[in-house]
Amino acid sequence: MKRIIIYICFLILSNTLFAQDLKPIALNPPELKRGLPVMEALSLRASATEFTGTKLSLQDLSNLLWAANGVNRKETGKRTAPSAMNSQDIDVYVFAEEGAYFYDAAKHILNPVVSGDQRGLVAGNQVEFAKAAVILVLVSDISRFKSGDEPSKLSWAAMDAGIVSQNIAIFCAGTGLNTRPRATMDLEKLQSVLHLKDSQHLILNNPVSYKKQ
Repeated sequence: MKRIIIYICFLILSNTLFAQDLKPIALNPPELKRGLPVMEALSLRASATEFTGTKLSLQDLSNLLWAANGVNRKETGKRTAPSAMNSQDIDVYVFAEEGAYFYDAAKHILNPVVSGDQRGLVAGNQVEFAKAAVILVLVSDISRFKSGDEPSKLSWAAMDAGIVSQNIAIFCAGTGLNTRPRATMDLEKLQSVLHLKDSQHLILNNPVSYKKQ
C-alpha cells in the first residue's frame, strides 16, 4: 500500500513538473464577423472522417474556443452555450501535439495541464482521430448543479456537453474546419492525466483540424 501511495504521488508530481514546461497561451479576441451565415453553415455541417495535423493558427484556435463555450456577455459572465440553471458545468480541455490545456473562458486563455502528446488517449482504438490538430474534450463538473439527484445531474451534463459540441460543429462548418462529436476515449487514463475530481465527468470530445487540400 505504501509503495502504491508513493507511486501515485510520483505520477502527480511528474505531471505537474511536465506541465511547467508549457506556457499559458493568451488567446486573441474572437472575430465576430468571421464565417458563413448561420443557415449556410448548417447546410454544410457534417461529421468528418479525415483530419490533418497542421497546427491551427492562434486566431482560429481563439475563435474555436470562444464559439464552443466562451463568455459572450461580460457583464454577467454568461456563455455562448446555455447550461442547466446557468451552472456552467462544462469545461473544455484542449489536446494538442505539445500537451493538454484547460480553457479558462473567463480570462480567454489556455492554461497548461500536462505536456506531451496525449491525443491517443482521446482517440482510443480509432487512431486516425489522434492525427487531428487539436481535440476538444468536454468535461462536466456536476458539483456545480445546486439541486437535483445524481441521475438528473448526469442527464443535464450530457445535454450541456451536447450543446457545446454542436457549437463546435457549427463553427467548424462555417469556417471550413473539420470536426465530429465522439464519446469514445480512455476515461480512466484521462481522469488521471487531467487530475479530475470524482464530480468531474468526461462526456464528449471533438477532433478539429483543417480540411485536407
